Amino acid sequence: MMSGLNDVRLVLQSQELEAGQQRTTAGLAPRVTSGWSLFWRRRQTRKALLELTQEQLRDIGLDTEQARQEGLKPFWRG
Repeated sequence: MMSGLNDVRLVLQSQELEAGQQRTTAGLAPRVTSGWSLFWRRRQTRKALLELTQEQLRDIGLDTEQARQEGLKPFWRG
């Protein structure tokens, strides 16, 4: 059985991989574009984690401290 934090990390990782696969036509190399997309997605998901209510945290198996630790990680750290 996985802990809630591991479940959240798996969801975030799948979203990061999805974001990394998207390509834009902004004239940037796909690798650069996907890198920024990945960073942006991490920032968004971590910010959302910090905004969850106690009930929502309980639903995903996290306590406030676990959510805070994950949510405050810099966007460049996986």
